[in-house]
Amino acid sequence: MGILVVNGAQCTCSMGTAPSSLVVIPESMAMGENNPIATIMDNKPMVNIMPFAMCTSLANPQVSAATSAAGGVLTPMPCTPVTPAPWTPGSPTVMIGNKPALNNSSTVMCNWAGLISITNPGATKTMVP
Repeated sequence: MGILVVNGAQCTCSMGTAPSSLVVIPESMAMGENNPIATIMDNKPMVNIMPFAMCTSLANPQVSAATSAAGGVLTPMPCTPVTPAPWTPGSPTVMIGNKPALNNSSTVMCNWAGLISITNPGATKTMVP
């Protein structure tokens, strides 16, 4: 069983240099441990998923260009997450506004090859499958 993810959860990206917080907009008004509950559709960059400081992925065009300009020395650039797909897998049985709830084992891929995962779900007591 996973732990329910709520507003303020800490996330990391495998290509980012610092953690970030998940922002959950209380659309469904469902609360868990006094915070809005996240769903698999809370995947919008700069709305739900905030930048992870600097990006180190050569798949990111900005990083690639800066690295080329630096003669091949990896040159991180500011992170701008691009997450077109929802979080997976989410909770198969707990629905929030007809969307699966997010649990702490869910991940989402960034177009720049980073894997975004939950490091601290924000909730401590509420378990979901």
